[in-house]
Amino acid sequence: MDNNQPINLKALTHQALRDYCSEQGIPSYRGDQLFQWMWQKEVHDLAEMSNLPKSLRESLEEVTSITQLERRKETRSKDGTIKILFETGRDQSPPVESVLIPDFDQEGAPQRMTVCVSSQVGCMFGCAFCATGKMGYFRNLEAWEIADQAVQMNRVALDAYGKGITNIVYMGMGEPLHNMRAVIDSVGMITSPLGLELSPKRITVSTVGLAKQIKQLAEQKAAFNLAISLHAPNDEKRDKIMPINESLNLSALQEALEAYYQAVQKPVTYEYLLFDEFNDTADDARALANIVSWIPSKVNIIMYNNVLGVELKRAREQRLDRFMQALSKRGVRATVRRSRGDDIDAGCGQLAIREGIAKGKSIAKA
Repeated sequence: MDNNQPINLKALTHQALRDYCSEQGIPSYRGDQLFQWMWQKEVHDLAEMSNLPKSLRESLEEVTSITQLERRKETRSKDGTIKILFETGRDQSPPVESVLIPDFDQEGAPQRMTVCVSSQVGCMFGCAFCATGKMGYFRNLEAWEIADQAVQMNRVALDAYGKGITNIVYMGMGEPLHNMRAVIDSVGMITSPLGLELSPKRITVSTVGLAKQIKQLAEQKAAFNLAISLHAPNDEKRDKIMPINESLNLSALQEALEAYYQAVQKPVTYEYLLFDEFNDTADDARALANIVSWIPSKVNIIMYNNVLGVELKRAREQRLDRFMQALSKRGVRATVRRSRGDDIDAGCGQLAIREGIAKGKSIAKA
């Protein structure tokens, strides 16, 4: 690491910023002020931070920087979904994508504003249905790069709909628990009273089922919500579409989730993409009901947006109806979610760059 490189103040957590100030002989409360300027007021020029002494601003300008993600492209769907392509500006790695998903009431007024953020550039885990998995893994995003997506998308929501974001889901590019430390730090930045001040109860982190990390969340009593990308109700089918299941099967997932619930006493959500004639039979519904019985939970049945080059296809409506009826008979709490922004490739499994980039690392078999 080049010690002559300026320190990116935005890359420091709230506590790290206070510690940095103390180490420089600056009162630690100046760290609070700096954090608020960057994360709540969205100011990236020290000269504009009016409650800091001019001498302090000038001295910080000599040794620090404040960076943010650069917006490369914005696309809007006919259903109101907005996708932003962000340049990370590092190591010539590909851009990442974030999606704003607005919900409206019957009068068309904006209500729930959900942002889907990315946690990695690409993804290592190579799920068969996921466009991001096909691009492979390039690098982890830093905590500030994740949190900056939320802040910038909050501004997009305010400008487009006059309402800030209400919920965040870590379901964009990447496997969040493969980058767990940065994800947890980014949640701290987002939920800080000097940041977006979003409740952890309005944040959901999704995982393909990394058992060790789920147990670590249990030990840390993580305050955010946990979602499991399940997508198949038995090991045989899950092996076919999710390579991680060969080393971390459903038995390992059950053990981890039981430990998680015992520690935090919070239900989980299972995300279940419904694929035509693959995981949508009555037997699949029975197997899914058994998984749901492990701990208190609910199921989001997601209608897949077909991805170019993927054989799996969205389940037909009549098969969805039969599947939902089978779950209902077994007392499973299930909701059907229809992917949004399909006309701009913003739906589930569609986040990937289509500009001829090289393929990154993957655990998927060639």
